[in-house]
This record gives sequence, structure tokens and C-alpha cells, in this order.
Amino acid sequence: MDWLGLDLTLPITDPTWIFLLVLLIILFAPILLNKLRIPHIIGMILAGLAVGEHGFNILARDSSFELFGKVGLYYIMFLAGLEMNMGDFKETRSKALVLGVLAFLVPIGIGFVANVSYLKYGVITSILLASMYASHTLVAYPIVTRFGVSRHRSVSIAVGGTAVTDTLTLLVLAVIGGLFKGETDGFFWVWLVVKVVFLGGLIIYFFPRIGRWFFRRYNDNVMQFIFVLAMVFLGAGLMEFVGMEGILGAFLAGLVLNRLIPHVSPLMNHLEFVGNALFIPYFLIGVGMLINLRVIFGHGDALKVAAVMIAMALTGKWIACWLTQKIYRMSVLERNMMYGLSNAQAAATLAAVLVGYNIILPNGERLLNDDVLNGTVLLILVTCVVSSLITERAAKKLATDDSEPGKDALTDSEKILVALANPNTIEAMMELSLVMRDTKLKDNLLALNVINENSSSDNLRLRSRRYLEKAVLTTTAANVSLKQLTRYDMNIASGIIHSAKENEVTSIITGLHHKANFADSYFGMLAGNLLKGLNCEIMIAKLLMPVNTVKRIVIAVPPKAEYESGFPRWMEHFCRMGSTLGCRVHFFANEETTARLQAWIKKRHKQVLTDFSLLEDWNDLLVLTGQVSYDHLLVVVSARPGTLSYDSSFEKLPRQLGKYFANNSLIVLYPNQSGEPLDSSFFSKLYTDTQTQHYEKV
Repeated sequence: MDWLGLDLTLPITDPTWIFLLVLLIILFAPILLNKLRIPHIIGMILAGLAVGEHGFNILARDSSFELFGKVGLYYIMFLAGLEMNMGDFKETRSKALVLGVLAFLVPIGIGFVANVSYLKYGVITSILLASMYASHTLVAYPIVTRFGVSRHRSVSIAVGGTAVTDTLTLLVLAVIGGLFKGETDGFFWVWLVVKVVFLGGLIIYFFPRIGRWFFRRYNDNVMQFIFVLAMVFLGAGLMEFVGMEGILGAFLAGLVLNRLIPHVSPLMNHLEFVGNALFIPYFLIGVGMLINLRVIFGHGDALKVAAVMIAMALTGKWIACWLTQKIYRMSVLERNMMYGLSNAQAAATLAAVLVGYNIILPNGERLLNDDVLNGTVLLILVTCVVSSLITERAAKKLATDDSEPGKDALTDSEKILVALANPNTIEAMMELSLVMRDTKLKDNLLALNVINENSSSDNLRLRSRRYLEKAVLTTTAANVSLKQLTRYDMNIASGIIHSAKENEVTSIITGLHHKANFADSYFGMLAGNLLKGLNCEIMIAKLLMPVNTVKRIVIAVPPKAEYESGFPRWMEHFCRMGSTLGCRVHFFANEETTARLQAWIKKRHKQVLTDFSLLEDWNDLLVLTGQVSYDHLLVVVSARPGTLSYDSSFEKLPRQLGKYFANNSLIVLYPNQSGEPLDSSFFSKLYTDTQTQHYEKV
């Protein structure tokens, strides 16, 4: 069509206009569908159907959709592995294995019977077609992340089960493909499994080590983002090289890089933003462009085949989730979440149907005919719609029901103040505060720079502004708001004390000062003045490496520290930090204190990976020199003089830390002293509540 000299030939092939139209779909589809209360994912698929060659033929499914679609698919699997809570995953891996095996065996079993008895297909065709019912893709996973329930137990089980199911399905696909290529000798199965296991082992062993090495040497956000993408595609490419689909490699890459990319870090925010804004919508639009409703409803047996495929896929997955629920006594809501996530057919299903469609039998017919090909398109549409609707409903209920009564009473008033004085440590200090803060609270993070009130230098004001801007860059990249404070006072300690009182700060993070001369003390005058002027929690930190590369948190706890009023707050901080980083938290304490620590963690943070070792005498603190490595964070819980857990051996602490732990990252923590000390009844209630919950569950 030539209108006023403009060439409007459809489909549009100009890259500029193609990209513009895709961006407009990504922009306006959620806006329109929000009013109709339809999940965004369905909107993207329907938009792809409308603009594709089987709709209004506005866009052709060119190489850009192939490229971005594959990137989007890998991104979904990568984010699924990246956002899993590794503590929960280790607890739920047996459940994920059971769900994965059931989600494979049940659909393939009932599907094989239906294909042979009702559709009258041959054995090989029936097996391949039934394997399509078994596979699924985490198309609805972005819904889970949007509602903030990606770390729920049922989500971890569904994601882990997806990896198991798709691996088994892809093995079937590889064997059938090899059967018609003449490659299935006696060792084909064994050799394929060996290659996959060997490559998986290489990814699990080398990727975290390469990632930790890179993150310690390069802190540029762009470089880190490109590095992570390269690792994802390296894992996917290696899996394709050995004959499997790349989605398995992308999922493994996310799983092993999980600990290096905290959920609240700037890098995680960048990865989620780019994926959800571009790559994943591109993939969903590309899936919609494959759907051809005219062929399905205009062909003889296509609708019949599609009906059988849809019925088998939906029924098989529901039975698998129902059995998993009954075996592990899970709730109906958790079953619905697992069913919603494990229901959508897309990537592996397309791979299977295309392999079968391209195999020509000796009689000249295709292994999977046109009816199956067209039925697959309708299968993808229906399962994606059902998956999105069920997942959104379940995620919405989980988001409202997930909070435990009374659990947030401790952190309702949490405010963390980071005192900035050294430009070289600002980023590390802010990252430490990000992994400690309660993510459910807003405006609970403050940054302060103090200027001597006797100085009127413009350079000091500009320096203060630069410090605060650097802090804001770190928190903004993690999508966290930061309150900036610049204070003029007679000295730094006075400025911090007054700011903390005015803003009702509950915790202060400050850096360890550098000794100016031999006579200077280890902590300096600032720490002493803060301890005298404030009762809130104070952390003095020395960080020699990025927080996200910490492999273990070693906490030395003195006797009676559990009775201090600040005990619950610092336990929350470091358990939260261990959970966010996915690293172990190793406590050293005497027998009585260890029992209290275990009761607290069992009650409130049972998902945290913990170890406990006896430290009978606080004078034996030097035994930790053999326990703390260069990639560990040492936390020493100290106390103010005259408090319940104070010990005279604390006077030797500065000399010991300066001499024996000079090359270690460490935090010296002084618990909050405002409020009454905790008595034994507090811990008795922990035991009682735990037992009551146990009996209620039974």
C-alpha cells in the first residue's frame, strides 16, 4: 500500500518499526489488561497472536524474535535459579525431586495410553507426544517475582521440579532423535547421561569460583552485568553442545551464581529489570506469533488432537501436584501454586514437536503430523492462560498470607544509619546495610556525613555531597530509597549521636578507623564516644572484600549475650544476612548460650544454614584464627562496660583483633542496651511456641 508516498507493505520488515511496535506492546498491554484484571503474560501472548502472520500480519516472526525469544527463555530459567532461597531449596530438594518425577511419569503414562488407544498413534509417536505433556516452562514465573513470593517453599519445589521434569523430557527427546539418526547403540543412553552429569558437575564447581574471583576484582555494574549474561549463555551453550536444551544450563548457572548475587543487590535489580522489561516479553510475544487458530479450527482432526493434548497435560500435572501435596501434607494453596507454575507448555514442548515433525518415517510420513503441530499451538495457548490465572491467584493469596503474626514486631521501628567518612568504603558499607535491612519496610535506611561546624570550606560541603551521592547510587541501583543527612557539628561523634537521636535510629554502621600513629587506639575515640552517648546497636565494620562474596559468617558470642535487650535485633540482622547471601552462619558460644541461639533460630529463621561450635572460655577467642578464612566475615559480639554480658577479657579484644585478624573482614558489634534485659521466660516462650506449632500442624 502506497499512501502519500509512504510504503505501508505488511508485514513490516524495517527493524526500527518492528522494535518500536514491540516496545509499544510491552508498554500498553499491561496498562490495558490491568483494567480487565487479566495477567500481563496472557496479554503478551495474545498481542503476539494479533500482530503475527496468523493474525493481522503486522509483523513477521523474523530472526529478532528467534534471538530475543531464546534469550528470554534462558532468562526465565536463569532468574528462577537465581532467586531460589538456597537454604529452603536444600530442605525442599527431595520434594522437588518427587514433584519432578511425578510431573514426568504421570502425564507421560496417561498420555501414552490416550495416544495409543484414542488417537491410534504408534508406540514411538505416542511416547514422543506424551513427553510433550510432561514438559513445562516457567512462563508464569514473572508473576511470582512481581508479588514477591519467589522464595516461598512451594515456588522452590515447583522450580526444582521443573529442572527435573524438563531434564527427563529432554533425555527422551534426545534418545528418540538419536534413534532415527542411527545413533542409539548400546551405550547411547549411558554416554548421554554421563555427558550431562559431567558437564553439570563442571558448571557447579567452576562457575561459582570464577564468579567470586571476578566480583572481587571488578565492581563496575556494567561489567558485572555482562559477565553474568556471559556465564548464562556459556552454561546454555555447553548444554546444547552435549545434546541437551540450553534451558538446563541456564537454570544451573542461576543456581550456582545464587550466592554471589544477593536478592537485594544492585546487580540483581539490573538483571530483573532488563529481563522483565525486554527479553521475557519478547519471548512471550514470539510464542503468541506461533499460534494459528484458523488452521486448528479449519482442519479435520487438529481440534480432536488438541483436545486430547490439553486434557492430558492439564490432568497429568494436576495429579502430580495433588500426589505431592498428599505425600508431604502441604496446603491446598501450595498445591495450586505448584500446579500454576508447572502447567504452562512452551519451550521444551516446541522443541519436541519440531524434532518429531522433522523426522520422516520410511513410509514418507512424519513422526508427528500436521495435526499434532497445530494442536501444540493451541496447547501452548490454553496452558499458558490457565497457568497465568492460577499462579496469579495463588501468588496474591501467598503474598497476603505469608506474614507470620508477630514476626515483624521487632523490626517495625527499624532504622539503620550508615556513617560515611571514607570514600573508599562507602559502597561496601551501603551493601552491608542492604543485606541487613528489613526489605518489608520503607525508608528505614539513612546515610550521614558530618562536617565540622567551625569549617566553612566549600570543599567540605562538596565532598559531603559526593559521599552521599555515591551512597544513593548504590541503594538506588537496588531499588531502595535512602534518606541523606548532612550535619554540621563540633565533631563526628557528636554529629552521629544527635542525628541518631533525632531520627530514632535503632542501628548504626560505621567503619573501623585507620590508626594515625602507634599510640592511637584500635577503635579510636569515635567508637568510645558513640558507646558513651548512645544505647542503640553499633556495628564497627572493616570490609576487605565485597559482601556478596562472603562464604561464611563466623559469630563469636560471649556468655549471657542472649539476655541483653539487643539480642533479638542483632540475631535478626545476621540471620537475615545469611539468608540473603545464602552462606552459612557459624556460631561460637558456650553450651547454655548455644541452646538459646538454636531455639531462636528454630523459631524464627529455620531456613538459615547454621553451624554451632563450643567456645567455653571467652579468653580462648584466639581459637577462631583457625576457623576464619580470608573469604569469611568475623563478627565479634562485644558489650559496653557494666552491662550484663560484659567481661574483663573484652579489654584485650582490640589488641587481639589488630594482631591476629588484621587480614580478615570483621564486624565488632555492641548490642542495643535500651529496654529491660531478657529473662528466662522469654526463651521458655520460644520453646513453648515451637511445640505448640508442632502439635497444631500434626
